[in-house]
Amino acid sequence: MARGEKTDVSRRDVVKMAGATGLAGVAGVTGSVSAQEYPPLGNFPIQGDEAIFGFNVPQSGPYSSEGQDELRAYRMAVEHLNNGGGWVNNWEDLSGDGVLDKQIGFVTGDTATDADQARQSARRMIQRDQAIMITGGSSSAVAIAVQELCQREKVAFMCCLTHSNDTTGKNCVRYSFREMFNAWMSAQALAPVVTEEYGQNQNFYQLYADYSWGQTQQASMQQFFTEAGWSQMQSVATPLGTKDYSSYLSQVPRDQTDVLFLNHYGLDGANSLTQAKDMGLDQDMEIVVPLYNRPMAQAAGGAIEGVYGTAAWDAQIDNPPSNQFTQAFQDRYERVPSGPAQLAYAQTLQYAAAVERAGTFYPPEVIRQLEGYSYNNLGMGEETMRQCDHQAQRAVPVVQGLPEGEQQQGSFFEIVNLTPRDQLGYPCGEGPAAECELGPYE
Repeated sequence: MARGEKTDVSRRDVVKMAGATGLAGVAGVTGSVSAQEYPPLGNFPIQGDEAIFGFNVPQSGPYSSEGQDELRAYRMAVEHLNNGGGWVNNWEDLSGDGVLDKQIGFVTGDTATDADQARQSARRMIQRDQAIMITGGSSSAVAIAVQELCQREKVAFMCCLTHSNDTTGKNCVRYSFREMFNAWMSAQALAPVVTEEYGQNQNFYQLYADYSWGQTQQASMQQFFTEAGWSQMQSVATPLGTKDYSSYLSQVPRDQTDVLFLNHYGLDGANSLTQAKDMGLDQDMEIVVPLYNRPMAQAAGGAIEGVYGTAAWDAQIDNPPSNQFTQAFQDRYERVPSGPAQLAYAQTLQYAAAVERAGTFYPPEVIRQLEGYSYNNLGMGEETMRQCDHQAQRAVPVVQGLPEGEQQQGSFFEIVNLTPRDQLGYPCGEGPAAECELGPYE
């Protein structure tokens, strides 16, 4: 039986039967399911009939477009967990009538793409609203700040959009899991495609957002493109939220640079790319934006034409889970979902399914259900949530922007390569994972 398929008798049904008969366990069911008691920890045990999820997203600031799409997907995930629909109808661990006989409620917050504000918002969700799980964000600095808080508070954090190597590297924690690939994997996926397109022995220049994500992104690009035979000329930091990049772009040596990497994201990425093309830099060099998505590409418009990058997921990926999610999102919101929306929906359901498999909301048992878990129900093929660093091992889409005349609602780039997971990443004990110390369960 494939992962994610419904059966006539679900694990949830077995859990109910075990509780009804007073059995300590049922053969073939993993995890603790009935009579075992757990001590209070974090916001466990849940009081009342409702379990609260905290959705902490950028509703203002340079990543607000991504945050709004995440919030749409989070709301849809809650609707499906409580009432059925979407992937819930096909996942054997989920019933569509709540999670472990509790309805799911939620609270929201605005991170403003600021680590301090995100931490304060998450703390309110944990202390005031008694959230049992926190998720959200479109900034690695935000994700790292919130996951460190959640580790201290013993509340699960399901990373949404965070791409820094450090999230599951030197800043990893036991209570946090990441479905999104990291900067290392983006560079691995991009290097062979871009080298084949533009040739070897190229000189490249980098601008990057000066925080955890941009720093590890530029370092990964330097590593893998240097290994491919390219030469870095210079790497220049730019502040997050920069609106005018002209002073940085004017310093790029036009007569020596073959390829310009713009390591910016969200509205920042749309601004830097548009301004680079307005200045005519694309007439003298190629431009690569290592990570982008549909809202960013839409904001950049025609400037995205021909530009290579990677994306978390896209609706043009044609398989049953992708098509089902796209259809459900379009039915609900009359718009095509973005990669951040897919991440938000997927990680909310992943957490809920792990709770069901554990038979309890007790955080250490839920964590153990996620560690080392293999799945193929998110539209990205076979994946594994690694036990050693809580990083998903998964495929990475390499994309290229479409000409403005070929763009339409929800379609701004094409997938040119879906790099399989066995060509990406690094073993436990190497790369970013070498710096990961997850910390305690309790």
